[in-house]
Amino acid sequence: MTKVWVTNYGRAYDSLQESLERLGADHVDLVLLHQAYNDYYGAWRDLERAYSDGLASAIGVSNFNPNRMLDIAAFSDVTPMVNQIETHVFRPAREDHTVMDDLDVAHMSWGPFAEGMNNIFANPVLNEIASAHGKTAGQVALRYLLDLDVIAIPKTVRPERMAENLDVFDFSLTESDHAALASLEEPGFSCFDHTNVETVRGLLGYIKENNHVG
Repeated sequence: MTKVWVTNYGRAYDSLQESLERLGADHVDLVLLHQAYNDYYGAWRDLERAYSDGLASAIGVSNFNPNRMLDIAAFSDVTPMVNQIETHVFRPAREDHTVMDDLDVAHMSWGPFAEGMNNIFANPVLNEIASAHGKTAGQVALRYLLDLDVIAIPKTVRPERMAENLDVFDFSLTESDHAALASLEEPGFSCFDHTNVETVRGLLGYIKENNHVG
């Protein structure tokens, strides 16, 4: 998987080709638009072209809220196949999921461990459930997302943690586990609030100043 950065939306097709050259590959399994800012419609047309040309097996978006998802799905030839948004036990993004489900868009999580916020790995609810299943808090957090039909791609560079993150298919959460985990949801909690004007102003200012590419 790779992404097209928001500053490359005027040249998304070329940006993907450059990424493929750096990867030494002739295609990627999935490419996403990074944000719903700048000329994301023009960038999406480029991804549709890349999909048609076989440069990507699937194309999608990230950080698109339900309104933006409905917008791009209504006026595009190819509906995004994936939307990657912040999703974890404290913010399962249920409304977003319903909209994606209606559009047949796969829901992918970024930050499945809430970026370590809320002291997630020491959370007593997660750890009590983990103890009952002989698992870790992180494994329970991932299993919960899978049960909610959310694709989780946790980040780590440690082989032992990679193995732990993959070892979540040999146990099942009970109904009472699900109820307890649902109690952890916090309305308004997010690692990065895309609805906050000052947060978005800072993000776009940083991107523009540093002219990120990729």
